[in-house]
Amino acid sequence: MKLKQALKNKLTKKQLSLVRASFDVVGTIAIIEIPDELIKKQKIIAKEVLKLNPHIKTVLKKSGIHYGEYRRQKMVFLAGVNTKITEHRESGVRILLDVEKCYFSSRLGTERLRIARQIVPKEEILVMFSGVAPYPLVFAKNTQAKAIYGVEKNPVAHDFGERNVLLNKFWEKIRLIKGDVRLVVPMIGKKFNRILMPMPKTADEFIPVALRVAKKNTIIHFYDFGREEEFRGIRKKIKKSCKQLKKKCRILRTVKCGNYSPGVYRVCIDFKMV
Repeated sequence: MKLKQALKNKLTKKQLSLVRASFDVVGTIAIIEIPDELIKKQKIIAKEVLKLNPHIKTVLKKSGIHYGEYRRQKMVFLAGVNTKITEHRESGVRILLDVEKCYFSSRLGTERLRIARQIVPKEEILVMFSGVAPYPLVFAKNTQAKAIYGVEKNPVAHDFGERNVLLNKFWEKIRLIKGDVRLVVPMIGKKFNRILMPMPKTADEFIPVALRVAKKNTIIHFYDFGREEEFRGIRKKIKKSCKQLKKKCRILRTVKCGNYSPGVYRVCIDFKMV
């Protein structure tokens, strides 16, 4: 509402109705969405975002949807300092990243803490698709986990993840490995107490990989996208995968972790091997 109020004398009523007042903030970067009808006004909008938010130094615009294997998203510079690299702070950790070359969602900060609160001392944890290492970092800072392994295929995200481990001084707790989860995880030679699969849409392809390194009582956090009426189908998909590998599991809870699009949620199914 503050943004629309600030733009009141700079846009027509029709243009003002199209302004998307909410936006993502990652470190000192604001990432906004500009409808096609407002392209000619995008720099005016971006400058007002800077004025209203002193902690924001850069305004970027989303250009298209996430694309490719690494879930990247093109960004267009609009105002402030011309950079796509920032340091985001969350739950006591510092996360350095390039918002265009690495997938990262600041909106998942609450979800990362939700899982951290479940971790008991001495757990050994595997984070598949670990990106710039937000989950390992938050767990290392806020739990007494014994060891946290992260596997990431995107070389740019992996490099930032390693820098973040050094930046936060967690080299004794976190081990990051670059490569394909399907190839890397079996080579680690360990079984884990907790496994995270934070890659909605295709994570189900990797359930067999997770099950093979799960112990009895291991808890797995599986992410997907779906409408509320589809949650039951997601749970069935997990049970079917377990049955195919002659494993037994128990669904613990289904948690909405935010909206993906109107009526479609990012959902986490927590389940336990029994």
